[in-house]
Amino acid sequence: MFTSTRGKTGYLYVACAVFMIAWGGNHFTPLLHLYEVLEGFHPWQANLLLGTYVGGLIPGLLLLGPLSDQHGRKPVLIAGMVISIFASLFLALDSHSLLLLCLGRLMSGVGVGAAMSVGSSWIKELSSHPFDTHAGPTAGAKRSSLTLTLGFGLGAAVSGAMAQWAPMPEQAPYFIHLVLSLVALAFLLRAQESLAPAQRTEGAWYKDLRIPSASHHRFRKVIIPTAPWIFAAAGVAYAIIPAAVQDRLGTWSTLYATVLTVLTLGTGALSQNLVPWIAKITGGRALPVGMTLMTIGMLLSVLVAWVDAPVLALCVAVLLGAAYGICTVAGLIQVQTIATAQDLAGLSGLYYSLAYSGFLLPTLLATLLPLMSYAVSLALVAAVCGICAIYCARSLRIPNAT
Repeated sequence: MFTSTRGKTGYLYVACAVFMIAWGGNHFTPLLHLYEVLEGFHPWQANLLLGTYVGGLIPGLLLLGPLSDQHGRKPVLIAGMVISIFASLFLALDSHSLLLLCLGRLMSGVGVGAAMSVGSSWIKELSSHPFDTHAGPTAGAKRSSLTLTLGFGLGAAVSGAMAQWAPMPEQAPYFIHLVLSLVALAFLLRAQESLAPAQRTEGAWYKDLRIPSASHHRFRKVIIPTAPWIFAAAGVAYAIIPAAVQDRLGTWSTLYATVLTVLTLGTGALSQNLVPWIAKITGGRALPVGMTLMTIGMLLSVLVAWVDAPVLALCVAVLLGAAYGICTVAGLIQVQTIATAQDLAGLSGLYYSLAYSGFLLPTLLATLLPLMSYAVSLALVAAVCGICAIYCARSLRIPNAT
């Protein structure tokens, strides 16, 4: 059996790497408008870059988790860290080359996939007995989710600020990420492996893609209807809302989108600390609480799009950010409760794949613009979100769902 050599701080070595990988996954987002202006990219090319990221992310989530269940967390996350470093290198090399940018975004997605599935599982395990005997039962979910959220938010903040004011705005953000990632890699090499050889899966790694825990009633009835709303909320807050009010922003559209991104993710990071308290006073119903806030936020986003109100949008970003944070941790707690040691990373990867599928919602709503305005499409989104919130709450009342 593995024993702890660093006590309750051992997870920080892994958290540094997860933080920097998340930084690299989201620091590109505020630069999309910059590439269109400075490099002359068409909107479809910018959307292609976003889609390429998701194209690397979801396979990374689904494949790297089972690999780590078989070979251990450390070698797989180290590989993800190295891929993230090379991603920033390719993004910085030539901002004129759509091919290099797509390759960099693809690699960023793979790295974030490793951080979300393997990194989250590793942090959870290092936050449990025998590695940390002082952590509570929800510490692993809260620590991993908070690390990812802070990385996503700070990455966007740094890049957005540089895009607005700094010299070399198309290169400097990536060089900063490169240097800090090398430091994080040095810490990661010192991290303690958490999955003992006796706990690892055997046989062909691809057989672990079946993930037996995914058939659990709670995963089917609670996680599947709610997980996509996690990044759907984030996407609406810092992609749809800025587009809906951009006519009133002028040259400040990039900075405004950056502020909304940081505000959403920052609120999400703070709200994650409330999940244990919410679960305690609601009898383990933190996820329905988050979904209720999500529905209210979606309804208010309809008002923002209808009256074109940038100030109100800031309030909506706070509300959607809070819902994002609560749902992320509450959902991850549900996943970690039903997963076994053999498929924890695989199930975490599936959970985050479902969550990130919601990031495609802004693309869908933009595609529907010729048929309906953002106000109309967001009203439909709010209705569906409300239905999922009710379904989640009812499913958690079923005895075998708890």
